[in-house]
Amino acid sequence: MTGHAILTPLLMVLIMITGDFLGMSLTTDNVSPSPTPNAWRIGNLTLAGIAMGLGELIFCTSVLVIGIYRLGFDLETLRTLAFVVIVFGNQATTYTNRERRGYVLPSECLGRRSSVADLAIASTFAIGGIAMRPCLPLWWLARWLQQSSLP
Repeated sequence: MTGHAILTPLLMVLIMITGDFLGMSLTTDNVSPSPTPNAWRIGNLTLAGIAMGLGELIFCTSVLVIGIYRLGFDLETLRTLAFVVIVFGNQATTYTNRERRGYVLPSECLGRRSSVADLAIASTFAIGGIAMRPCLPLWWLARWLQQSSLP
C-alpha cells in the first residue's frame, strides 16, 4: 500500500522480544485442565490457526488502510501505528489461544505482570519515540475525530 516496508528490522526485533517475554512467563502459568483426555486434531488446529491468522491480518491491514487513506499518516507514523497494533494484537491472540473459555488474563502473577510490562514497554516506546516516531494517543484520537467529521 505504501511502496515501502512498514516495519524496520529494529521494530520487528522489539515485537519479537515483547512476545517472547509473555510466552516465557506463561510457561509458569497454570491453565485449567481439560475434564476429559484430549486428542490432537491437527486438521482442526490448522483451520483454527488459519482463521486466527487471517483475522489478525485483516485487522492489521484495516488499521493501516484507515491510517493511510482516512487519517493521512506518513510512513513514520504508520510504523508506530503498526508496531502498537501488532504488539497489542499478539497479546490478545496469546490469551485466546491458551484458554478454552476465551479471552482470559493469565491466572498467575508472573504472566499478568509480564503482560502489563510488555504493553507498558510498547506504549512507552511509541509515546516516547524510541526507535519510531513519537505519537501521543490523544493526537491520534483528535486526528481521527477531525477526519471523521469532514464531509
